[in-house]
Amino acid sequence: MEKKVINYETMLKVAKAISHSKDPEEVALMTVESIKTALNVKGCSLFLFNRKTNELELATSFGLSDEYLNKGPVSALRSIAQSLEEGPVAIYDVMDDPRIQYPKEAQKEGISSILSVPIVVGGILIGAVRVYTAEPWEFTLDDVNFVQALAQIAGGAINMARYVKGLKSSIEVLKTMKEVQTQRTTRRTPYEGVPRSVSTSDLVDQE
Repeated sequence: MEKKVINYETMLKVAKAISHSKDPEEVALMTVESIKTALNVKGCSLFLFNRKTNELELATSFGLSDEYLNKGPVSALRSIAQSLEEGPVAIYDVMDDPRIQYPKEAQKEGISSILSVPIVVGGILIGAVRVYTAEPWEFTLDDVNFVQALAQIAGGAINMARYVKGLKSSIEVLKTMKEVQTQRTTRRTPYEGVPRSVSTSDLVDQE
């Protein structure tokens, strides 16, 4: 019962903090730190999906060594691929599961079990959250639901934050161009050369 209370309190705290943040990096770090602390696990990472390379690119992590994080590219087609297609996947033994892309590196890091949860926004996959435990862990439905809820909250916030940052960038460029125009004798459309606002689909393609 105590664990559930901690999880619900963490979820509310993170959701409130995320709603006030417009920095996608801050949102990602806040999410992995909260999940690691609430579940008292070894570590947690948040990845963003790069459609051009079909790889999961690390956005942020908490509790894991640089050596493990730099072990190599994480293929979305090989590494726990099922979690990107069908939903959350729990790996009880990293050394005895063909879905693990880097089993030896995981064992060296002291990882026994992994929970992988996809981040889907508007029906589009944008990344994944992974939870790592030092001891063999049979993830409960409450564990999965908790991580999945925070992953979805973070995913929506990251997408929106990156959109807002892109929109603000365009506005600042427009202001700068207008100031320069007043000093020129030749006329020019105020929107010429200004990057368009970033759409949700663009954000996914650029990850």
